[in-house]
Amino acid sequence: MASSQRTADFLVEQIAGAGNVSARKMFGEYGVMCDGKTVALICDDRFFVKQTAAGRAHIGKAEEAAPFPGAKPWFVIAEDRWDDADWLTELITLTAAELPLPKLKMAKAKKPAPKKSLSPANGKRRLKTPAP
Repeated sequence: MASSQRTADFLVEQIAGAGNVSARKMFGEYGVMCDGKTVALICDDRFFVKQTAAGRAHIGKAEEAAPFPGAKPWFVIAEDRWDDADWLTELITLTAAELPLPKLKMAKAKKPAPKKSLSPANGKRRLKTPAP
């Protein structure tokens, strides 16, 4: 079951004070970004926050679960905590502060096009592939 846009909009509004916060649709679910860092996921209308030491200290005892099959466990924030904007904002602020910035992707170098030459036999162009 995919998450609703309404859930994503509500949670982003609740944590807007944490910095530059946005939600981006990803495979039917949402990734929540704060200052360029992925800090949370919204999957099946559940709110998952990336685990950090500061986040654990703020939350205390927390439910942990994988947001999707094969993922590492994240903190699961119960719906009854969603209305506490100050608490959520502090959690996201602490989490973002502890996470590194994403690595920049390098542009891939383009392969040179094969050289064209005339075939001596019939005068037509043929492709020469570079020697390995």
